[in-house]
Amino acid sequence: MIHCSATRENTDYSPKQLESDHKARGFLRAGYNFYIRKSGEVVNLRPLEQIPAHARGHNKHSIGICYEGGLDITGQPRDTRTQAQKTSLLRLIRHLLICFPGSWVCGHRDLSEDLNGDGTISPDEWIKQCPSFNAIPEYKELVYELRKK
Repeated sequence: MIHCSATRENTDYSPKQLESDHKARGFLRAGYNFYIRKSGEVVNLRPLEQIPAHARGHNKHSIGICYEGGLDITGQPRDTRTQAQKTSLLRLIRHLLICFPGSWVCGHRDLSEDLNGDGTISPDEWIKQCPSFNAIPEYKELVYELRKK
């Protein structure tokens, strides 16, 4: 499951700051398994063997990946991923899909409730904008490609 740190694109948000913010909210450590910096650096925050704390009701069967950013300079949701982040995210997702066959990729907002029961979670039903881009179609071909193997 992909998240954004919900920080402005013109600010830096270190893994240490992320961890500190999660601790301030009552967590023992950062809730995500991985954090992707603007530089594309992938930071391991929580071992895969340890249940993450990133999406209530979905933690036991998911892996949390967070990228630095997700807000424009005015604080509005926007896909602020750098090319380096996109490349690292794609590589990480590919690796995880190979390690965990049958898995799928979604954004945090995709776990919002389908309020009108039409089978689609539409923007007016999102609890939040995170990760500020539409993760399911972006990685759909990769998911299907790896399932064929």
